Amino acid sequence: MANRHIAPDTPELRERWGSFEWTKENKAKADWHIAKYPEGRAKSATMPLLDLAQRQVGAETDTQGWLPLPVIEYVAAYIDVPVIRVLEVATFYFMYNLVPVGKYHVQVCGTTPCMLRGSDDIIAACKKRGMAKGEVSEDGLWTLTEVECMGNCATAPMVQINDANYEDLTVERLDAVLDALTKGEEPKEGTQEPGRHTSEPSGGPTTLKDMVDANHDYRKEW
Repeated sequence: MANRHIAPDTPELRERWGSFEWTKENKAKADWHIAKYPEGRAKSATMPLLDLAQRQVGAETDTQGWLPLPVIEYVAAYIDVPVIRVLEVATFYFMYNLVPVGKYHVQVCGTTPCMLRGSDDIIAACKKRGMAKGEVSEDGLWTLTEVECMGNCATAPMVQINDANYEDLTVERLDAVLDALTKGEEPKEGTQEPGRHTSEPSGGPTTLKDMVDANHDYRKEW
């Protein structure tokens, strides 16, 4: 599993991120999130603001983004809550990266359904391409993380890469996805099983087949 720790609070970190503030566009988004909640409850916007900050860091670094401590402090000050309260949220949820990551953050599910369907081979394929857990690859493209269940058990094994899920993977299918990303392309998201659309039975439905193309009233047949 991922080693959860924040990046050291160094002078270099402060120099790079100590002056962080919202872009004009992101300030409008931050205020929009805060306005969803009653006056005095701005802390309720902690999670979307952390996500917004991480994305802004990502845009500035051409990576998926992460949360340097000065950025976390900025978010805390923006909603007027103690830094520790925002840090607690950032360290609890895996959607927030606490150390630098690559352009593509490859999160491989290693929980039982995915493991039984070959996630060990998926992790091995990632390592074969130079990825190492918790590290940024030499070319800056990849960070590999093994995570717990992400809710795609019916289409295991799966990986999440930045905001996209790729399911029903084999080593060959994963390689095709990673090759496409390397070239700057946008591979098909979701299941990679030919002929499968979502999480319906592989090979197509076995019952209620008339529902495939349109709603069908079976009541007269029951």
